[in-house]
Amino acid sequence: MRFTIPANAKTWVEIDSDTEFPIQNLPFAPFFHAESEQPGAGFRIGNYVFDVMTWTELSPERDAIDLNCFSIFQEEFAAKVSEARKRVYQILSEEANDTVRARARECLVPAESLELWAGVEPRTFVDFYSGIHHASNVGRMFRPDQPPLLPNYRHLPIGYHGRASSVMPSGFDVIRPWGQIKPGDGDPIFTPTRELDFELEMGAWIGIDTDLGEQLSVADAQDAIAGFVLVNDWSARDVQRWEYQPLGPFLAKSFMTSFSEWMVLPDALIGAEVSGIPQEPAPLPYLSHPEPRSYDIQLEVTLQSARMQNPQVIAQSNSKYLYWSFAQQIAHMTSNGTPLCCGDLYASGTISGEEPGTFGSMLELTWRGTQPITLAETGETRTFLEDGDTLTLRGWTMVNGIKIGFGEVSATVLSANPAVAR
Repeated sequence: MRFTIPANAKTWVEIDSDTEFPIQNLPFAPFFHAESEQPGAGFRIGNYVFDVMTWTELSPERDAIDLNCFSIFQEEFAAKVSEARKRVYQILSEEANDTVRARARECLVPAESLELWAGVEPRTFVDFYSGIHHASNVGRMFRPDQPPLLPNYRHLPIGYHGRASSVMPSGFDVIRPWGQIKPGDGDPIFTPTRELDFELEMGAWIGIDTDLGEQLSVADAQDAIAGFVLVNDWSARDVQRWEYQPLGPFLAKSFMTSFSEWMVLPDALIGAEVSGIPQEPAPLPYLSHPEPRSYDIQLEVTLQSARMQNPQVIAQSNSKYLYWSFAQQIAHMTSNGTPLCCGDLYASGTISGEEPGTFGSMLELTWRGTQPITLAETGETRTFLEDGDTLTLRGWTMVNGIKIGFGEVSATVLSANPAVAR
């Protein structure tokens, strides 16, 4: 059962009135204390993190919080992290008594002093293709003489299995990858990508384990989600063009995927639901999802070159543009009996709107490099990302007039490793 924190709830913790981490949010992250290197897990409020491990150490057994930070993605994680958030709300609420407040103050740690998600990586990474406007734009670019969407798009969630080893939290810089490309009519060459791109996505952390052969309904799939993050699934477009047929993305995608550090629980998004894009034709029964299917989450992309003092907004989009919901994606994943594991990360695919300026990739924003973006501060232009560029994704929603934020996922592009070319 999801738990909604009242819109009029207040906290005794001193926080800014315009914070994206009010008591109604309380997003989760595992961490290490930067100085002591001790592991922890906690919930963000304002500029602080409430450390549940410290709370449990200071509290009588009856008041311990069942969230093992040494094994973040433990059995039944989705239910446990939701219950832990509910208890943290009670501790941080202005209704908490003086004894609770005194103990809780020892558990509040400045967020800037923590290394989030240190040593934690997904069990599995899967990337879907559920942004219908992105899929349509790509179809128009690369198959101009055919319908924008392939025949299967409106019948099932398209996706591919990625890898977990290069899925990193915000702050890890992206090294320009080498790859094999085929320029024009010439022979293939091995070179650093010339078309490094970002992809604006959302991601869902899985919080349950299922058995081999077990299938989940859409309703059960919704309950399997522990929380949501922002995702940037970096892409090397020129590498992808040459390698992707017939099996799809490979080295063009596997070099790096970035995710935001604060996992926003579905509990915090109750009230942010909206009707999804109409699904026509109606999906097969195992994918049927009653309205509302989507969330109204505002998404923003900024780019800052090495010469710029301030970032420039280059795109604004919204998660409501996803054609397939996360629950539908997960239900489809398990429809053949594929087991889920606590700690799987499933990404949505690129989220683009219908109009220029709402597209979720450089490929679309510059329309395959034919319409460069001008960076107003310096006059530089971009078709794809260059070394020294910092790309940042942000996301937030409003629930009953209260801002619920996802923080950001940010990385700077570093030059290719020269040793690879030997």
